[in-house]
Amino acid sequence: MGIGDKIQNKVQEASGKAKEAYGDATDDPKLQAEGVKDQAEAKAKQAGEKVKDAAKDVKNDLS
Repeated sequence: MGIGDKIQNKVQEASGKAKEAYGDATDDPKLQAEGVKDQAEAKAKQAGEKVKDAAKDVKNDLS
């Protein structure tokens, strides 16, 4: 994945944190849960990118 995807995932994670915090502050459990979900999705995407990057590094090392 490119740098743009990595930035987009970080933005999604930050947006999720903001939603969660706003949901806490306004006592809105739905918004809080949506924020937690956004963070989890972003972290899963980031983990996938790390695996791809590691595989690419191994491939390059073997070349």
